[in-house]
Amino acid sequence: MKIITKDLSISTKNRNEFVDITSKVASVINDCGISDGDVIIYCPHTTAGITINENADRSVVDDILLTLSELIPPHRAGYRHSEGNSDSHCKSSIIGCSEQVLIKDGRLALGTWQGIFFSEFDGPRSRHFIVQVRGQ
Repeated sequence: MKIITKDLSISTKNRNEFVDITSKVASVINDCGISDGDVIIYCPHTTAGITINENADRSVVDDILLTLSELIPPHRAGYRHSEGNSDSHCKSSIIGCSEQVLIKDGRLALGTWQGIFFSEFDGPRSRHFIVQVRGQ
């Protein structure tokens, strides 16, 4: 089994934002030459995350961000964390810090409408995420 790990940079522009990173992940897989296996996409930040959802219609992402903002407002009474980004930590925990996707015939085995997103909740920032490809 071959294992390749890459650290990729990303810059976000908004406090809350989903950035489609599907092509970046696919490029790592292509460069590795692995035809069958899996890929783990990991976010080492406590106020950001990784998720998979629809990337064909931008309004889906907008609706997710709207829902998260309504469920977890930025200035909720009772927050104790002194940095003013408690909502960002909560959103990150709900979305999660990683996703795993199968690789089949050298390609991501995503559904027709699926894409991989870096989820920013405390931007704008310069961030990074880790892609680990495993297989043969």
